[in-house]
Amino acid sequence: MNIIRRNFPNLLTCLNILAGTVAIVLAFKSDAVFHGLAGWKWSILAIGVATVADFLDGFMARLLNAGSEMGKELDSLSDLVSFGVAPAMLLFNLLDHAPQAPHWLPWIALIIPVAGAVRLARFNVDPRQTSSFIGLPIPANAIFWLGFIALAYDMPTATWLCAPALIIPLTIIEAWLMLAPLPLFSLKFHDYKWRGNEVRWILIFASFGLICWLGLPALALIIILYLLPLVSTKNFGGH
Repeated sequence: MNIIRRNFPNLLTCLNILAGTVAIVLAFKSDAVFHGLAGWKWSILAIGVATVADFLDGFMARLLNAGSEMGKELDSLSDLVSFGVAPAMLLFNLLDHAPQAPHWLPWIALIIPVAGAVRLARFNVDPRQTSSFIGLPIPANAIFWLGFIALAYDMPTATWLCAPALIIPLTIIEAWLMLAPLPLFSLKFHDYKWRGNEVRWILIFASFGLICWLGLPALALIIILYLLPLVSTKNFGGH
C-alpha cells in the first residue's frame, strides 16, 4: 500500500505526459475529423487532460505526503511536453497550412518549447517560487496559444492572424514573459475566503464567463487578464 501511495502522484504525472504526446500526434492531423471533431480540437482536449493531471499530481502529492525529487523532475519533463512542445506543434501546423504564411514562418513556433525548457529549469532551482511565480508559467503560456490557435481556426478569413508581422512579435513576447523576472500571483489558495484572494476569485469567475461567452478563443484573453496585475506577489500572499 505504501508503494501505491508513494507512486500514485507520479502515475498522474505520467498521464500528463501521455496526454501531451497524444496532443502532439493529433496536432499533425489538425484537419482530420474524428467522431465529429477536428484533429486540432482533439489536440486541445488532450492538452486539457494534461492540465487536469498536472493539477492533480501536485494535489495528491501534498494530500498523501508523497512528494519527491523524482516527482518534481518528472513533473517538469511532462510539462515541457504537454505545455511546451504540444502547443508549439499546434501552432506549427496552423502556420504550415496557412496559405498566406511564408514557408519559413512555422519554424518560429520552436521558440516556445526552448523558452519553456529554460523557464522550467529556473523554476526547479528557484526557492522563491513556492507560492507565487517569477515569469509566466509554462501552462499559462500554453493556454494563451491554445486560445490564439482556436481563434485562428474559427476565423479562417482573418489572414492577419497568421501573418509574420503578428506571429513573430507575439512569439518573442510570450517567450520573454516566461523568462523575464516578472512577479505573478499563483492560483494556489491558502484558504478559500474572499479576503486576500480577491484577484484569484475574480480571475476564476471572469474565466468561466469568458469561456461560456467566447468558447476556446477566450483562453488567450484569460491569460491577458492574468498578466494585467503584474504587481508584487506580496500583495497576493507571496513571500
